[in-house]
Amino acid sequence: MCGNNMSAPLPAIVPAARKATAAVIFLHGLGDTGHGWAETFANIRIPHVKYIFPHAPTMPVTLNFGMNMPSWFNIYSLSFDAEEDESGIKRASDNIKALIDQEVKNGIPSHRIMLGGFSQGGALSLYTALTTQQKVAGVVALSCWLPLRSSFPQATANCPNKDMHVLQCHGDADPLVNQAFGKMTADKMKTLINDTNVTFKSYQGLSHSSCPEELVDVKQFIEKLLPPISDE
Repeated sequence: MCGNNMSAPLPAIVPAARKATAAVIFLHGLGDTGHGWAETFANIRIPHVKYIFPHAPTMPVTLNFGMNMPSWFNIYSLSFDAEEDESGIKRASDNIKALIDQEVKNGIPSHRIMLGGFSQGGALSLYTALTTQQKVAGVVALSCWLPLRSSFPQATANCPNKDMHVLQCHGDADPLVNQAFGKMTADKMKTLINDTNVTFKSYQGLSHSSCPEELVDVKQFIEKLLPPISDE
């Protein structure tokens, strides 16, 4: 990760099978690393897409009794009206924006870069897409919520991503991030960007995890927004 004295290993990478003309930056959930998601996406990879899975730095997390674990920012509680780690969320978002900038320097235009994530990582990907000045392709947001929701729409006043596409996926049996939070997030997103570009999909019996049906939907979403370019 870049700057802010946040030390974390280099991201896990699933390289494109041919020249990379698009990229997906996908952020893992609390207590996890990027490696598991790299293995998952290797099974649904698209040949011209590079997949990047950063690892969160290790920090004490209030939700888990102050234990040190990989976390993008501190979480105090998963209740609807919980206090939020505003400075930590913004710091983490700046680091993801730096990753976008790095891929642009590598030759992939920002509008061919998609953000995504699971749980805490999905929350950070939504926040980053709404606050970055880089135009991105869209967001895959799995089992998550929108952080600092009260700062919007002010925070999106000059956002270049008002027409981006968002795919939100959530299990209806999620015991950690209630599906109602996901639906409320989708409703909020529809007030911030083009509402016809926000898709919310529910998966029956799915807890706080992923499933094959969801991954098929994710792959199709990526294929639609990041198609091959004509000279590939």
